Amino acid sequence: MRDFNYYAPTEVAFGKDSEEQVALLVRKYGGTKVLVHYGGQSAVRSGLLDKVCSLLSEEGVGYVTLGGVVPNPRLSLVHEGIALCRKEGVDFILAVGGGSVIDSGKAIAMGVANPDDEVWDYYLGKKSPQGALPVASVLTIPAAGSEMSESTVVTNEDGGVKLGYSDDILRPKFAIMNPERTFTLPPYQTAAGVTDMMMHIFERYFTKDDDMDLTTDLAEATLRRIKTAVFFVLKNPEDYRQRAQIMWGGSVAHWGLLGKGVEEDWATHQLEHELSGMFDVTHGAGLAAIWPSWARYTMKENLSRFVRFAVNVMDVPNDFTDPEGTALRGIEAVEQFYHAIGMPTNIKELIGKDITDEEIKEMVRKCSRDYTATCGGLKVLNAKDMENIYKMARG
Repeated sequence: MRDFNYYAPTEVAFGKDSEEQVALLVRKYGGTKVLVHYGGQSAVRSGLLDKVCSLLSEEGVGYVTLGGVVPNPRLSLVHEGIALCRKEGVDFILAVGGGSVIDSGKAIAMGVANPDDEVWDYYLGKKSPQGALPVASVLTIPAAGSEMSESTVVTNEDGGVKLGYSDDILRPKFAIMNPERTFTLPPYQTAAGVTDMMMHIFERYFTKDDDMDLTTDLAEATLRRIKTAVFFVLKNPEDYRQRAQIMWGGSVAHWGLLGKGVEEDWATHQLEHELSGMFDVTHGAGLAAIWPSWARYTMKENLSRFVRFAVNVMDVPNDFTDPEGTALRGIEAVEQFYHAIGMPTNIKELIGKDITDEEIKEMVRKCSRDYTATCGGLKVLNAKDMENIYKMARG
C-alpha cells in the first residue's frame, strides 16, 4: 500500500435552498469584492444568477459578473476575466455553474494573483503559481468534481490544445450544492456528467496496486450507486433523492478520497483531452468513446482488478476458469451501460464520422507533447500505444 497525504478543505453546503448561504460563506472566507463567473443563459433564465447577486448585495458584498464560459473553457475568456478582476479589485472568485465554469474561475484566480506570469505557462508546466485568489462555487452541473478538487482544465484556442493543471492552492473554499438546481439538466448532459464522474473513479480504480482494500470498496460502492441513480433521473428528472446521489457522487469521485493508497492512471483523460481539443466534444461523452478501447488494451496489466470490477460493479458472473473472458464481459457491460444512457462507445459514434489517420497522428503528437512524454500508470503509454488505442476506438 502506498503512503499518502490527504487534504480536502472545501466546506460543503448541501441541500434544498443551500444557495441562501452564499453571501455569508463568501464573507467567512474573506471575500469583499467578488467575480461572479458563469456560463450561458441557463443561470440567467433559472433566476439563480439574480438570486446569488441579490444575496451578495444584501450582505454588502460587492461584485462584478462575467459570463460566456463554454464547455472546454477557453483561455481567451480566462484572460478577459483576469483583466476584469484586476481593474475592479476583485479578491474572490465565485463560479455559478458546472466544471467548466469552476475550471475557468480557477485559472482566473491564478492569473490575478500572479500578475507577472502568463497563466497558460502553468498548464504547459513552465511555471508554478505562487498563490491564487480564493475560489468557491454554486454547483449546477454535477460531473467534473471541480467544486472540491485541486484541478483545472482549459483549452487554448490557438492550436486547439486542452491541458490540465493541479495544485492544492486551487481547492475551493466552499461548494454550495442544491440538487433541485439540476432538475432541468438535459438528459444528455446528465448522462455525460455521470460518465465523467465514473471515469474519475476508473482512473484511480484501475491500477497495479491491490493492497488498499478500503479505498477499493468505497470506489465500488460509489460506482454502483451513481450507476443506479442515473436511470431514475433520466426517467424522472425531478427525483430529488436520486439527483442528490449523483450530485454528491460527483464530488466524492474527484476530491481525492477514492485514490488514496494507490497509483492513479489518467491516461483516458489525457487521450480524451485531444478529442475535445480537436472536435470540441462533451468531455464525458469523449471519455466514454475512449475508455473501452483503453481497457481492452491495458487489462492484462492487472487482470484480477478487471475481473473484480466486472463482478462487483457490473454484476458479471465470475467464470473462474476464464478470468480474461470475465474481464472482457465487464468491459462489454460498461459499453452496454453507456449505450443505455445515450453515451457513445467509440469515436465514430461520438463525432458522427470516421476519424482520419492524419487526425489520429495529430492527437498523438499533442498527447505525447511532440513525442517527448508518456501517460498512464496501469500501463505507461508511449506514442505508439496512444496511436493503437485511438485506432481501436475509431469505430
